[in-house]
Amino acid sequence: MTEKEKQQAGELYNAADRELTAERVAARKLCAEFNATTYNDYQKKERILDRILALRGENTKIEGNLFCDYGYNIVTGSDFKACGNIVINDCADVVFGDNVFIGADCGFYTSCRPIDAEQRNSGLEYSKAVKIGNNVWIDSGVKVMPGVTIGDNTVICGGSVVCEDIPSGVIAAGNPCKVIRPITENDKM
Repeated sequence: MTEKEKQQAGELYNAADRELTAERVAARKLCAEFNATTYNDYQKKERILDRILALRGENTKIEGNLFCDYGYNIVTGSDFKACGNIVINDCADVVFGDNVFIGADCGFYTSCRPIDAEQRNSGLEYSKAVKIGNNVWIDSGVKVMPGVTIGDNTVICGGSVVCEDIPSGVIAAGNPCKVIRPITENDKM
């Protein structure tokens, strides 16, 4: 089994593997090209996103800088919008549903290090997928940790660190992020 196959299976793998290193370099070059593209050159940005992301729905907008490891593990639904400085550590799948809005300076992380020092010091790591449902708003400065699923129709308040799954239809905040309350009809303006 190759290191990439181990990575995709969620097993311990060596990230310094030549194939994985080459793929990270290629993705980072594309991100650098995307980030250097003039703000209003929408067509060029769209073409670059098509080369970076595995799949993207209609009306995918990423404003400002994008940083990812591979790109081929990232899927965005329709009407996806991310503000500046989004980091997607996509060693495993990172899937965003439809109508997802992400504030500035947010990060989505999939890579993990072993707790055992000997394994960790040998350069091994593993990854866990991140899944974001439909109609989710993730405010600025949020960090979503490996293995987390955020349900549909949920709001994650700014600065939160999401370490555990968050259900659908709630407002959640904090470090660690916890459910504050359900979203109700009273929340309509």
